[in-house]
Amino acid sequence: MSAPVIEVRDLRKVYGSGDTAVHALRGLDLTVARGEYLAIMGTSGSGKSTLLNILGCLDAPSSGNYLLDGIDTAEFGEAQLGLLRNRKIGFVFQSFNLIPRTTALANVELPLVYAGVRRKQRRARALAALQMVGLVDRAGHRPNELSGGQQQRVAIARALVTAPAIVLADEPTGNLDTRSSEDVMAILDRLHATGRTVVLITHEDDVAAHAQRVVRVVDGRIATGVAA
Repeated sequence: MSAPVIEVRDLRKVYGSGDTAVHALRGLDLTVARGEYLAIMGTSGSGKSTLLNILGCLDAPSSGNYLLDGIDTAEFGEAQLGLLRNRKIGFVFQSFNLIPRTTALANVELPLVYAGVRRKQRRARALAALQMVGLVDRAGHRPNELSGGQQQRVAIARALVTAPAIVLADEPTGNLDTRSSEDVMAILDRLHATGRTVVLITHEDDVAAHAQRVVRVVDGRIATGVAA
């Protein structure tokens, strides 16, 4: 397996202070190889979502190191972290996080707007991303005109439109029925097959079974590593 794209050392995250402090991560270590398909499992409050937010540079650890492509993310300022998120990492959230009053196409274009891509080019790239998830015929529909599964596929297209090397998915099937869940997992499987690193959080064994490796977070630490 190739050199790590993600390397976490003694990661700790504390919210609050004193007697009311919440220790979400307690010295967690994790390595993810480039091109790996990893599932992170754990009960509610175990720290798995906190870990994913740090991996996505949405949050910073209280202490410890997070190396992305061998570079310590603590060295980046906010502007650099924003560029990193936009160019390297694609996010898929359980709640879709689509903008209600805009079309599927406009939602997918949004990361390219932030990146300063010209309108004609971003329109073409957004349509290509919707094509990848089988929704180009729904490009003009707003989220309330789409099913939950279709909304999640739009969210995946938005995550893909910047051609990220890493896809982070937080309970991507959590709000979906069985058929829609299968469709979403098939898309993530195809993304991994193209060489992308996929890290997903799930509490469902059948979803975790898609991954090459499963790790479990218990009380803010990695408890086990299980070969898929």
